[in-house]
Amino acid sequence: MDRVLRRRRATVNDVALEAGVSRGTVSRVLNGERYVSSEARAAIDAAIAKVGYVPNTAARNLVTQRSGAIGLVVHEPHSLFVEDPNIASILLGANAALSEADYQMACLIADTRRDVDRLARYLSGGLLDGVIIVSARTSDPITSVVEKLQLPAAFIGHPVDISTSAYVAIDNVAGAREITSRLVATGRKKIGMIAAALDRDSGADRLAGFTEALGGDVDPSLVAGVRLYSYSDGQAGMRELLERHPDIDGVFASSDAVAAGALDVLTAAGRSVPGDVGVVGFDDSSWALRCDPPLSTVHQPATELGRAAADAVLRQLQGEPVEPGGIFLDTPIVWRASA
Repeated sequence: MDRVLRRRRATVNDVALEAGVSRGTVSRVLNGERYVSSEARAAIDAAIAKVGYVPNTAARNLVTQRSGAIGLVVHEPHSLFVEDPNIASILLGANAALSEADYQMACLIADTRRDVDRLARYLSGGLLDGVIIVSARTSDPITSVVEKLQLPAAFIGHPVDISTSAYVAIDNVAGAREITSRLVATGRKKIGMIAAALDRDSGADRLAGFTEALGGDVDPSLVAGVRLYSYSDGQAGMRELLERHPDIDGVFASSDAVAAGALDVLTAAGRSVPGDVGVVGFDDSSWALRCDPPLSTVHQPATELGRAAADAVLRQLQGEPVEPGGIFLDTPIVWRASA
């Protein structure tokens, strides 16, 4: 038998013959069913190792109609995918939870409109059991496809137009309001904001929190809108604010990467931080500690967000209903030397 097995792939029948049990008993063990004696299970495990049996995943998927894969869709430019440590932390948190459940994670990046359209078609093909979506925009075609297919899904963040899918989020309004209030309490009189990603819920909510902290009446010229949570956009936003208000003495940057860019522009302009200008950010990412001085910021639990989103998808695959109202994680303030 050994010579035969070397010439072909081992089968369930080979395992059953070696273990001295029925083919049905082997199938029950492979499918994770509990009603098999410990002696039979041990014999089957030993037989699998001896004959070199590898399950035919494709065939099993045809029967179960499951792929064993969950997609992590990141709707960001390729450059930001590499630059943003939050995305990496979300990815690692999600992958850890999926790995524990024996699921494979497929990472999918949507940069251009062509990417988005291609991914929408891909999701319609039944190649994934569920998806985790990061940085969805309002009226996002991917969101529409997910909800139309009723695909098990969890959003990180809460786009206003999702209705039936699960989401895991932080309270961006409260976090922005609290860090801005702390900046005001240091005695700053003219505080501006570099407001990134206003086309998604996180960016719009952080601007709302900033506005609330200043009493709801903010000079529009003290808000520099930029496209992405990126270092280069932080530089551009800070230059814009300095040009409009050379006497600015406080800045809320809507991410740590944005704040890092702002700090470098302030330094080049001869402004000391926090002496002349107090600067605060959002995320408590690795950017915050690379800044000089270290950045006061809002802690975003990115790894925990990824894990919680993966758990939400796995629960749906087990038949559990979507939790109403979403899941919100805490965002404490981390105060350092920049303000």
